[in-house]
Amino acid sequence: MGKTDWLEYDVEEIVKGDKDCLWHHMKPHSVFESQEQMVIVAGDGIEVTDIRGRTFIDVTSGGVWSIMVGYGRESIAKAVYDQLVKMPYFAGTYGNIPAIKFAQKLLEKLPSMGKVYFSNSGSEANEKAFKLVRQASRIVPERAGKYKILFRDRDYHGTTLGAMSASGQIQRKRDYGPLLEGFIEFPHCCCYRCPFAKVYPGCNIECAHAIEDVITREGADTIGGLIVEPVTAGGGIIPPVKEYFPIVEAICKKHAIWLIMDEVVCGFGRTGRFWGHEQYGVDPDIVTMAKGLASSYEPLSATVVKQYIYDHFLGDATDEEKRLNYFRDISTYGGCTGPMAAALESTRIIEDENLVENSKIVGAYLFEKLCELKGLPLVGDVRGVGLFVGIEFVRDKTTKEPVSDAEMATIMGNLFAEGVIAGRTNSSFDGLNNVMNFAPSLIITKEQVDHVVAAVRRSIEKGI
Repeated sequence: MGKTDWLEYDVEEIVKGDKDCLWHHMKPHSVFESQEQMVIVAGDGIEVTDIRGRTFIDVTSGGVWSIMVGYGRESIAKAVYDQLVKMPYFAGTYGNIPAIKFAQKLLEKLPSMGKVYFSNSGSEANEKAFKLVRQASRIVPERAGKYKILFRDRDYHGTTLGAMSASGQIQRKRDYGPLLEGFIEFPHCCCYRCPFAKVYPGCNIECAHAIEDVITREGADTIGGLIVEPVTAGGGIIPPVKEYFPIVEAICKKHAIWLIMDEVVCGFGRTGRFWGHEQYGVDPDIVTMAKGLASSYEPLSATVVKQYIYDHFLGDATDEEKRLNYFRDISTYGGCTGPMAAALESTRIIEDENLVENSKIVGAYLFEKLCELKGLPLVGDVRGVGLFVGIEFVRDKTTKEPVSDAEMATIMGNLFAEGVIAGRTNSSFDGLNNVMNFAPSLIITKEQVDHVVAAVRRSIEKGI
């Protein structure tokens, strides 16, 4: 067999192999007994082609919002190849040139931060943040006992047990318990379904101030971290109002709680700023990231911390009590050099092609065009920022009764038949898996937006 013979394939053999051998993510496989699962074989720009030769516009950036620079970037493939033949791997206990260069680039983008820790997935990046909070509660005298971590209802932070413990998506956590102790939920900030029955701007931003109530109940001396997404992603595309995060940041500072900003989805231009939290003018203590980090051409994540956090974990080999006071953590694939090369080239593309600005401009256009659909039946709310927009579907616009999972599947199927792959809240909340989401690669044009929105309109007009 030649080096790339596997690129040639027999369609029926691959389809059979998919059914017989592959366990797909987040799918009930019972449906595959009667229907064929789609196999993606090629991508170019924002389009993908399946094994049957059908081409689709992908407004999910690879299904999970991560192909930031579009498909088919040969310069990324070349950068990875050149690095792999030179030096593919050595454990992160030592340095390597692309890791050093990319860490420098990240600190250029996050100038108030101090150090970068690489791993390979968003779940891992958040686990590192949680471990830092927990370890600090044991080794930093002024943080003694501050081991609890607050998280927001409807947010998602990963698929490992620790990250699931910090998830506000009940269906994602179901049947995987017992989860970790010390993770405490606070209310979400979705104005369309305000948990306090208020209407913005005639409110006191109760969703943010409610964090104080949780802190009072749990005890500020027990809470070490608070993790949030800048824009709630899989929980329904929920951008907070502009006053929200400054209040959250002030609460964290007041109680010496490390603010952990999960930029796994929002980072690298998704919201029309390089970082989602830049939309709100806040300065977190820890920033986690993945997905767009290397535009998913290679797996890579990072946990970026303030210098004062890093300084707590230096250790002291001459002091028996402090000998183990360093971050005793390792991520095997955090030492891979290929992902660093991909990340450097992907970031260069984002900068050189002004893709963050494109996200801002075309994202505003996408939002405007989707808002024109509000007059249609079923469209309850349109919300988002940059190239990250969602439509919430409801049966009744007055009561906001959500469409059912089956009805939502019909709408999504209508759009798929139009040649567009969009996303949706899926296995997240009982009765609220009713948001269609749009997070295309940052290269999308206004003309492509027009095509997508026209397809969405037809899909809604077909009904449920």
